Amino acid sequence: MMTINQLQDQLIEEFELFENDWDGKYDYIIDMGKKLKGLPDESKSESNKIKGCQSNVWLTSSVDSAGTIHFEGDSDAIIVKGLVAMLIRVMSGHEAQEIANADLYFIEKIGLSRHLAQTRSNGLLSMVKQMKFYGLAYGTQDKAIQN
Repeated sequence: MMTINQLQDQLIEEFELFENDWDGKYDYIIDMGKKLKGLPDESKSESNKIKGCQSNVWLTSSVDSAGTIHFEGDSDAIIVKGLVAMLIRVMSGHEAQEIANADLYFIEKIGLSRHLAQTRSNGLLSMVKQMKFYGLAYGTQDKAIQN
């Protein structure tokens, strides 16, 4: 299993193929969104909605018996769905502590923070915060069970 940083480095490498071709980068992000399984309608509830996003974004999490957190998400905006797919690719499948402490440098390295509209950047940060919150919550839950 790759670490969060290894997955980020892999993503950065993939985006380096486009150099400064932002049309190509956006197309790649959109393609990732199209490949994202998405969520069933019953999971698109208010409680799973990410606050602070201009478009509708939903994120769910679950933890397996090994303590690994798995994320699923969806959006009604095509580029945002691609951003959700990228975050899930990097963050899903890791333990609570690793998610809570992750430094998501790929967003800056790819250039997303400079090329996304302010509202999209804010939404992306809201998604990251929610994933880290899940990491903290599951981590706290694990500690409570152990005590």
